[in-house]
Amino acid sequence: MNLTLAVDARVVARARKAAAAMGKSLNQAIREYLDTLAGASSAEEDIAEMRRLASRSKGRRKGWRFDREALHERS
Repeated sequence: MNLTLAVDARVVARARKAAAAMGKSLNQAIREYLDTLAGASSAEEDIAEMRRLASRSKGRRKGWRFDREALHERS
């Protein structure tokens, strides 16, 4: 999709220099910023990915189990 913006010419010039310093075009820098602003993924996608990774994990607890009472014991 093409997007038209009204931006001061001096701002565009400074932004173009900043993007060039990052090795990017101004267009690429703006696209990346919009991706970040919009969020690359939704919470639901993140949760689904976490569940997928957890289901494939072999785990590493080696028999250890969480013990709430031991957690609150005083030394």
